[in-house]
Amino acid sequence: MRITLLVVGKTTDTHIELLIQEYQKRLAHYIPFNIQVIPELKNTKALTPEQQKQTEGELILRTINSSTDLVLLDEHGKEFRSIEFADYVQKRMDVVFVVGGPYGFSEAVYERANGKISLSKMTFSHQMVRLFFVEQLYRAMTILRGEPYHHE
Repeated sequence: MRITLLVVGKTTDTHIELLIQEYQKRLAHYIPFNIQVIPELKNTKALTPEQQKQTEGELILRTINSSTDLVLLDEHGKEFRSIEFADYVQKRMDVVFVVGGPYGFSEAVYERANGKISLSKMTFSHQMVRLFFVEQLYRAMTILRGEPYHHE
């Protein structure tokens, strides 16, 4: 099992970045996990939201290979309880979860995706989504190992 979190743009908040790094370090005990960053687009004021989604989409699709299980972190995706998410992750071997840019994903990325997951019905900043995702992934790994991090 290998999991990648593909994100558009760097995490700019140092407090959030430190927490993400802490969960990354914890995850290293369970699975190969990495965060891959696609650089933010430059001069976005000259682009419409649709052009921005299109360009980011091309970069996302260039980053992954054809056999990769691609799952989008999307507000319209399926919601899971933590135990259900652990089961979902356990069934995947090589998966890339993607956090898109500020306007979401292009149609081409939606068409290529193998699934969509929503972390909540609420909207979170792209910075916070990264932290919430790595914490939930860590929680999933502890659930799968029967460790006491998750209480239910």
